[in-house]
Amino acid sequence: MKNTITGADFRSMILNAAAAIERNKQPVNDLNVFPVPDGDTGTNMSLTMANAAAEMRKITASMPVGKVAEKAAGALLRGARGNSGVILSLLFRGISRSLRELNEASPADFARALSDGVETAYKAVMKPAEGTILTVSRLSAASAVECAASGGDIIDIFESLIAESKVALDDTINLNPVLKKAGVIDSGGKGYVIIMEAMLAALRGEIIEEAPASPEESAGEKRKEPFSVFETSDITFAYCTEFIVQRENAKDPQLLWGFLAPIGDSAVIVDDDEIIKVHVHTNCPGVVITEALTYGSLLTVKIENMREQHTEILEVKAGEEPVKRSAAPEKKFGCVAVCAGNGMEALFSDIGADRVVTGGQTMNPSTDDILEQIDLTPAEIVYVFPNNKNIIMAAEQCVSLSDKKVVIIPTKTVPQGVSALLAFDPELSEEECTAAMLAAAENVRTAQVTYASRDSDFDGRNISAGDFLVFYEGALVGTGRSFEEVYSLLGDAFKAEPPEMVSVFYGCDVSEDEAEKCVAALSALFPDADITAVDGGQPVYYYMISIE
Repeated sequence: MKNTITGADFRSMILNAAAAIERNKQPVNDLNVFPVPDGDTGTNMSLTMANAAAEMRKITASMPVGKVAEKAAGALLRGARGNSGVILSLLFRGISRSLRELNEASPADFARALSDGVETAYKAVMKPAEGTILTVSRLSAASAVECAASGGDIIDIFESLIAESKVALDDTINLNPVLKKAGVIDSGGKGYVIIMEAMLAALRGEIIEEAPASPEESAGEKRKEPFSVFETSDITFAYCTEFIVQRENAKDPQLLWGFLAPIGDSAVIVDDDEIIKVHVHTNCPGVVITEALTYGSLLTVKIENMREQHTEILEVKAGEEPVKRSAAPEKKFGCVAVCAGNGMEALFSDIGADRVVTGGQTMNPSTDDILEQIDLTPAEIVYVFPNNKNIIMAAEQCVSLSDKKVVIIPTKTVPQGVSALLAFDPELSEEECTAAMLAAAENVRTAQVTYASRDSDFDGRNISAGDFLVFYEGALVGTGRSFEEVYSLLGDAFKAEPPEMVSVFYGCDVSEDEAEKCVAALSALFPDADITAVDGGQPVYYYMISIE
């Protein structure tokens, strides 16, 4: 009989679980179906557990079980990937809290900890869905509690919960309409069963070694998911958005629930004293990131387009590499612009952009993101407008990667990109057109208004969290606590070179009435200037202003 779990036991359990899910990640990946095609469930769970395993290798075997569980939970939280990884980290977070003060865990202690883990996970998920890892963990934990109450030892508890988890896993196909349509069991639930079986093996002294990458994985073999039973249009929220934010103020993370509910689904929020980790599917990732910054500095951000992922998967035949999608040239010139915000995207499309890459400050697109839109542009020569200094380098890598001729117009701001694209003239030669757009971009001065996410000292100024920050041509010109102060600072900045034309692009957090107040304030200061307001809908920046 085994009546306790020691710190050394728990350490071995985590190491075994990480090795087992790594060995079995591909079978779990093969079960992954819509509505969560935002990553590979098995891979995400494996990478999450690997982070905990790395932490376990740093500690001594003599540490109390509560301390070992705490370290494992912290590593899981920071390493959690995808919805499945975050929920897995939540289950262990609840276990950790339950075991916190214990040197060793009795059967009753551990059964209770499993239930606390389930409770923690359910509370952190916006709309808990049955027929998922949540169901499997809940029913198996209940079985463990019942077994402990009947006098079972640690081994009995694990045997009971594993038996019940398998029954629950088989039933997920009946509980979840999406799984029933695809004819598969839940991938996250399957990963959970694998992890629990590995933990039992560790208690029995059976050590699982990590497997090397298989030849298929090394060659990048594609899995065969039943994604084809779903249309890409079925994906309501396109962007899988994940981030970790450093907690730098007393703002309650629970407020995020109310913020995310109207604009997304599949939300999971978990926090501790130092960080907040969020996973959500949404159509406005920039808005979500902007809200995240009100809690503190971003430590990590990942945004993936699930519709594009789904489309690519559908185009891949078993055993073949993805077919590169490239639009045949229908004209000489095409244009690709990077921006964020529905209004800005519509504007760039209206003034001539063939394709728009969603991205900008806090959400820089990858080279692949930009390259994909270049290849989908039906032109021989494609101009790219990065519209952010941090995106220019990623865009430049596309020059050698695309089969098309790519010309980068190195716009550092969205206003520069707008002016450059307005100067685009397909009747000119390539050299003349490029020169005209570069000249137009250089003729634009840019003002930007954002906010301070934390207290700091910058450029000789004391800045408080929540202050408006006013930048002109990249330099901070002042801070304010009200929009009235902002408009005064903008006026002061523009006086050195009074503008003839001003375009005020206002963001998602600015009302139309407030934007009109900005126009009125600037018009009073510069009565001869032509000043207009455009609803850009952009995140992060209250205003992006073009001055010519």
